[in-house]
Amino acid sequence: MLLRPQAAVLLLPLLAVLVNGSQYIHSRVVTSVNDDCPYSKVCTNNRCIDPCVGLCGVNANCNTRNHIGTCVCLPGHVGDPFTGCHVADPQAACKPSPCGENTQCEVVNEVPVCTCLPGYRGSPLAGCRHECESDSECPHHLACSSSYKCENPCKCGESAECEVVNHQAKCTCPKTWLGNPYISCRPECTAHSDCSAGKPACLYQKCMNPCDGVCGVNADCNLRGITPVCSCPRHMTGNPFVSCRLFEPRDLCEPNPCGSNAICTPGHDNTGKERPVCTCPTGYIGNALTSCQRGECFTDSECPDNRACIDFTCRNPCTGRECSPNATCTPRRHIAVCTCPDGTRGDALYSCNSIESTSVYNYGRAYRYRY
Repeated sequence: MLLRPQAAVLLLPLLAVLVNGSQYIHSRVVTSVNDDCPYSKVCTNNRCIDPCVGLCGVNANCNTRNHIGTCVCLPGHVGDPFTGCHVADPQAACKPSPCGENTQCEVVNEVPVCTCLPGYRGSPLAGCRHECESDSECPHHLACSSSYKCENPCKCGESAECEVVNHQAKCTCPKTWLGNPYISCRPECTAHSDCSAGKPACLYQKCMNPCDGVCGVNADCNLRGITPVCSCPRHMTGNPFVSCRLFEPRDLCEPNPCGSNAICTPGHDNTGKERPVCTCPTGYIGNALTSCQRGECFTDSECPDNRACIDFTCRNPCTGRECSPNATCTPRRHIAVCTCPDGTRGDALYSCNSIESTSVYNYGRAYRYRY
């Protein structure tokens, strides 16, 4: 009996076989094309079989569509599904690396991204190089370090100052500070008590002698506390802040020790010791040690007719010394006029004698006071 005459499927006669006293019925279906089989099977040697059997490699799945087996790698695996799949490498796109020398390749969204290694620069696709190979490739204030970077070469000690000259670091301690600039620097002092007796003052963090360079040439400097006091030595004079020099005679009158309007002249006392001599200038009178004032007159014409200018004072020219003792002195026209009294005769300047004869002969002399 034919079950599917359209597909030329032959149903073989049923064979009855008696096995161990039982009857076994065996039937067989014969195919010739895939369409004779379900979609998940394929016609092979007139039989419908699973096409996936032995088709795929390890870690692969097989799916059958339209009688055809298709192999795909398991999720998270890559490779040839027909021979074998392996766990996927997230960096597979960078193997081999499409980047240049001294670069690193990183997969971002399944796309290889090339970057220069740390300390290198350049085009990551063509190749990168160190930032520097020698100091000459760096700015003057930087140096090429052991990591091939242009860096500040200053590695000085604490509180030290650093100056970079032609890529080389020069370490120094600040001015007036002490220490090793490559280890640590410190100020010489922070208080006067940190200083020695020879340099007792702490000025600008340095022990100093306040007298240094303060006083003038040949001057003495003495400290009152830490305040310098300048003075000239006892045997010298001058401005102690400028210069001191040996005493000279003129120094006796500088400053003028005499009275007002008086003149000071270097001289000597009775013992021969140098001393200032005070005098009033011409035309002045008074005590030169205290004060000199302008005289009453300079010439006789400034005095009345019966007075003469004597020692710059209008005085009677008859002082008692001009005429003879027994002569008469009369001031006239600023001079002393000597005459012998009546009954006498002679030279009135020297002597007047009594007249013995009856005739009277009297001599008169005028005496001009001289000074």
